[in-house]
Amino acid sequence: MQHSLKTHQERTAVRSRGIQSGLEYLKKTYLLYLLLAPALILTLIFKYGPMYGAVIAFKDFSPIKGIMGSEWVGFKHFDKFLSSPNFEVIFMNTLKLSAFGLFLGFPVPILLALMLNQVRRAGVKKNIQLFLYAPNFISVVVIVGMLFIFLSPTGAINQLVIWLTGEPVMFMLGPEYFRWIYILSDIWTGAGWASIIYVAALANVDPELHNAASLDGANLLQRIRHIDLPTIRPIMAIVFILAAGGIMSIGFEKAYLMQTAMNLPTSEIIPTYVYKIGLQKGDYSYSAAVGLFNSVINVILLITVNFAVKKMNDGDGLY
Repeated sequence: MQHSLKTHQERTAVRSRGIQSGLEYLKKTYLLYLLLAPALILTLIFKYGPMYGAVIAFKDFSPIKGIMGSEWVGFKHFDKFLSSPNFEVIFMNTLKLSAFGLFLGFPVPILLALMLNQVRRAGVKKNIQLFLYAPNFISVVVIVGMLFIFLSPTGAINQLVIWLTGEPVMFMLGPEYFRWIYILSDIWTGAGWASIIYVAALANVDPELHNAASLDGANLLQRIRHIDLPTIRPIMAIVFILAAGGIMSIGFEKAYLMQTAMNLPTSEIIPTYVYKIGLQKGDYSYSAAVGLFNSVINVILLITVNFAVKKMNDGDGLY
């Protein structure tokens, strides 16, 4: 009995010390939490707040009855989408476009950063960076407009094709060209900007390591492999996990702007489908169900990829 009482007193004392330590920590760092507060509040209001509306995916939403008054229908809209003849085409189009974009586009910023890191003249390096970053600031609408002009039957690209083959290629009409045009133009506009994080990480590499490796006889590729790549490997893992987690979240604007009646077999993806059935046809519940299905797939991919990367990266992952 006496031993039990003593143990209880010890636990109470440890708990009190823990609470006191926590309060002292908060007292010292409360300014940091105050700085974080606006971002948290905005996230809660504009990111988590609207998630309540996703409940209409499980209802037959009526604008007159409102979200609360609409009738519950369970998984009716999910069943409708999964059994739709469009499901396989739209799902595979989204998956292929995202997966090809990820695996083709992911290495490019890394290669750019490694090459930029080898440029020793600061002025030349800044000019190259400016040239690489500039496409990121061009509007999606302008980018798509440029694609239509350059790839039109009378555009600059087709002039070269006509000179070589004698006939133009209908780039913007052929379904087989849509994915390549989408992915390559994405790489062109985003790779330079995406390389910033790797350039910043490589700036922390001690030049003495390269000098020592050079004296030991290591060539450029060996120094990149054994010094530069290990430095940016944790960042590569995090960026890859984040990109893989959003693999189904393709931007709606560009795909919709690039769509034509002829390339629909490959250009119809989940975001454009959600827009058409939700805003154009007014089927809000079905549209919300399709969008929610897309988000669930993203979450599953994020968890799976994070688990796989942690296994391959000595336990380093996103969380």
